[in-house]
Amino acid sequence: MAKVVVGLSGGVDSSVAAYLLKEQGHEVIGLFMKNWHDDSVTISDECPWLEDSNDAMLVADKLGIPFQTVDLSDQYKERIVDYMFDEYARGRTPNPDVLCNREIKFDVFMDIALDLGADYVATGHYCQKQTSIIDGKEIHHLIGGADGNKDQSYFLCQVSQEQLAKTLFPIGHLQKPEVREIAAAQNLITAGKKDSQELCFIGKVRLPDFLQQQLKPKNGDIIEIPAQVSIEKAAVDREEDEVITLSRKRHYQPHEGKKLGTHQGAHYFTRGQRKGLAVGGTPEPLFVIETDVETNTIYVGQGKQHPGLYRRGLFIDQSELHWIREDLALETGKSMEVMARIRYRQTLEPAMLHATENGAYLIFKEPQSAISPGQFAAWYRDNECLGSGVIA
Repeated sequence: MAKVVVGLSGGVDSSVAAYLLKEQGHEVIGLFMKNWHDDSVTISDECPWLEDSNDAMLVADKLGIPFQTVDLSDQYKERIVDYMFDEYARGRTPNPDVLCNREIKFDVFMDIALDLGADYVATGHYCQKQTSIIDGKEIHHLIGGADGNKDQSYFLCQVSQEQLAKTLFPIGHLQKPEVREIAAAQNLITAGKKDSQELCFIGKVRLPDFLQQQLKPKNGDIIEIPAQVSIEKAAVDREEDEVITLSRKRHYQPHEGKKLGTHQGAHYFTRGQRKGLAVGGTPEPLFVIETDVETNTIYVGQGKQHPGLYRRGLFIDQSELHWIREDLALETGKSMEVMARIRYRQTLEPAMLHATENGAYLIFKEPQSAISPGQFAAWYRDNECLGSGVIA
């Protein structure tokens, strides 16, 4: 049996992961990651990490496994929080959960676990790992979780073969209700605990409130763009490669629409956002279709079917391309049929991945809503996540 360090988060999923590993006969150690301690930034009297840490400790005690807390807040601030502020300032929409897995759980945390003599690190993610031998080489496959409603393979789309080799996903084959039943049967304190919906480190606080700590409010205009203008801007340029046209971000100008009101900072908004505009009186709800942080302008359109919300393609710069299955990485000029998603829990959609000298174009069969720079696009084949990249 192996020595396994489990990332105990204080939630039901990691609790059951630890229990199952112990039942299998492994030597299990529980480790809680403290990722945040700057109370001046949480704008909240509640202290979610402290409550989670206590729950994790009680679970470890119940299971009779060693437990300790590791303070990774310095690394977290440097690699996640500062990155988030920088991305939002540039008008992009980062995904802290994907980054947390890439930079913290499967890097810093994994190094600590291996230093403790662990053979593996285990997490409570709803995804699965398979290993095969291809051309004489051991290949690890990241497979979606058996529970389609909870599949978290998207959050792990930036892991490497080396990281997968040292990782176990004990609950990936289970449905969420089964996980809760196991926790309840073992009288684990986390059995009925709600799933966290907060940002993965700052607790119960609205994102704009958090961003205002460093990105100061700045008044700008809200401009409504008519549907016809978006349709014209989406027209294919015959002198340009079609994949480029389909992937190109639309650049609007204030004179192409009408001013509806003002906002407090374009960097607080993202494409597809409906709440927080504080503008009413339109026949249909308003959605953000584009932001311009240079001019501090937000462009909106009426209704969730507004053509400005939709695009069929996106581009990923070569420096941001990541292949989990390095053996399948496309050579320049080659293409691959894939299933892809641009956000967590989105249904996988058919698409074509085109490799170029400068990066890759992902062209969906059907237009996708609110493709946002800074987010991750992930591509799959047969429910296996092959790779991902940051949308340019």
